[in-house]
Amino acid sequence: MSSKKKKKRSNLSTSDRVKISREAKSLILGLNEIYKEKKNVKIMDIMKRLTAIKRKIEKRLKGLPNTDVI
Repeated sequence: MSSKKKKKRSNLSTSDRVKISREAKSLILGLNEIYKEKKNVKIMDIMKRLTAIKRKIEKRLKGLPNTDVI
């Protein structure tokens, strides 16, 4: 993990969320390459946690679907 302070995800700006999402994607892809060689279960667990965080952030970025019926 980086040495940066942990931020609460609820207080992040949109640009922060985009940065985190992109960074998570990069980390996941990098870890995947290592996992292909090592087949380490701990690496897979880390990738799963990062993916869950990334999905939550992306869900927040996309917002709720518009359910208005005209």
